[in-house]
Amino acid sequence: MGVLPTHGESTEPWMGIHPRITKIRRSERQMKKDLMDILACPVCKGTLQLAVTKEDDREIIEGTLTCEACIETYPIEDTIPNLLPPALRD
Repeated sequence: MGVLPTHGESTEPWMGIHPRITKIRRSERQMKKDLMDILACPVCKGTLQLAVTKEDDREIIEGTLTCEACIETYPIEDTIPNLLPPALRD
């Protein structure tokens, strides 16, 4: 069983890992180009390249993230990037 956080502690595991992650995770729930600064391939930690197929003035609605190193692809659907490793996707 996990330990419940005490008052003032975060229940979000990424908090405190990187200063920008905290700020982005709280305020930005959709896929935005600014996220490319901190995203990496979950399989090999390689650099991801963004290919946009649909966007508006604020966010990416559909597209693909492709790892330069292992060539794995991650879809972006309805503004949400699916960064689950391939074996864990539906």
